[in-house]
Amino acid sequence: MTGSDASGGGYSLSGVTRATYGAAVTYDYETIMNAGYAVPDDLPGAVAAMSADLRSPDPGLRDGKAYAVLATWIGRGVLDAPAMAALGDEMAGRFADPEIQARTFAPLILDCVVSQGVLRPEWTAAFAAWFAAEEDLRGKDPELGWLHAVAHGADLLGTIAGHPEGDPVAMLELGAARLVAPTEFVWRDMEDERLSLALTRALVRPELSEAQATAWLAPVAALFAGRERIRPMPVVSNAMRTLRGVYVTVDRGPMGAGGEVPRVPHRAVVLDALADTMGVVWPFTG
Repeated sequence: MTGSDASGGGYSLSGVTRATYGAAVTYDYETIMNAGYAVPDDLPGAVAAMSADLRSPDPGLRDGKAYAVLATWIGRGVLDAPAMAALGDEMAGRFADPEIQARTFAPLILDCVVSQGVLRPEWTAAFAAWFAAEEDLRGKDPELGWLHAVAHGADLLGTIAGHPEGDPVAMLELGAARLVAPTEFVWRDMEDERLSLALTRALVRPELSEAQATAWLAPVAALFAGRERIRPMPVVSNAMRTLRGVYVTVDRGPMGAGGEVPRVPHRAVVLDALADTMGVVWPFTG
């Protein structure tokens, strides 16, 4: 092992074993991870191979290895700006991939990239086109492992909403579109909690007006209108639980990555709007 990585810590790894996986090349992840997520000499080749492995139906390879290594490298600043942009472009293209695991791991890597400050409008557009339209909402599949389209997409939504170049109004509207999209699948793996946090991260943006901070609730209110209170449809149940989470997170403030707790500028107005919206289907109020 020689040299230091771009973050100033860890080591560069020479001669990492590579093996074939489908049409791509996959690295000896155990060696990399056991060496403190060491960086191979051929970093571009490693990133390309690991990006390909993010499409794998094998959750151990896709999630436990390729994602784990790439996310660590991105967080440490190992990838330079051109490499980050290229990886972001590739992940944006994955939203149209025929494989569900490829589509749902794209937002995870994009979230890492955007968290480092890199955001392109075309990435947001590709993400928005996919997020509300995705129909496969499984959480953890027995064979494919974690898919988690809603949760992974929510994480990216919140990160884009908090980026200086991100549009919080568009992200609030996108979150609402996901809430009202028809589905027979009841979220059960903390999708509602993660979407709640993402929406609140948009609501903390100081440039939002009171109207902008509440207008996104209109489609949800329309969904709730006239619905049965006692046995709600799956889409209504998902939306109800998400809005409850938004209420609590707006009230207390969302926990930031550094432990800070920012406050929602229009807290009282948003809480009233949330209560009015939820009250339509909440079975224990008048």
